[in-house]
Amino acid sequence: MRSARDRTLYVLEDSDEDFDTLETALRSAGLRPDVRRAVTGDVFLDLLRDRAERGGADRAIVLIDLNTPGLDGRDVLHDLKADERTKPVPVVVLTTSSNPRDVDACYAAGANAYHVKPVDHETHQAVLQEILEYWLRTVVLPGAERTAA
Repeated sequence: MRSARDRTLYVLEDSDEDFDTLETALRSAGLRPDVRRAVTGDVFLDLLRDRAERGGADRAIVLIDLNTPGLDGRDVLHDLKADERTKPVPVVVLTTSSNPRDVDACYAAGANAYHVKPVDHETHQAVLQEILEYWLRTVVLPGAERTAA
C-alpha cells in the first residue's frame, strides 16, 4: 500500500482560511502528501493536466470547492471527467453548497464524494481530517500497486 507521501493532493480552494484548516487537518492526521493548490479552476486544470502528461495522475486525489473565481469547481469536475487522462482521478467536492441540484449534478458528473463544509471551524477541521485519512491512507487508488491479500 502506498503512503500519503506517495500521493499528491490537488486542492481547488480560493479561501485562505479554508486552506489553512485543510493544512491543520493534514498535520493533525499525521499525513504529509505533496499538496498542490490553485485558487482558480483554470490554473487548477493546468496543474493536474501537467501531472497527467508526465504520467503521475494515478497517485492523485482532487479536492475541489465549487464556488471559485473564473472556471468554477463544477466546470473543473466536468473537464476532469471528460479527459481520459484525468477521468480515473478521485474527485472529492468540499463546498458550502448544500443545494440538492449541486449534489446531484456533481455525482452525475463523476464526483466520488460530496461534503458540505461545516460552518464551525473545529467541526470543519474534524470532517477534513476524516476525509483526508480515508482518501490518503485507506483507499486503494486506480493504477496503484496491489499486493495479494
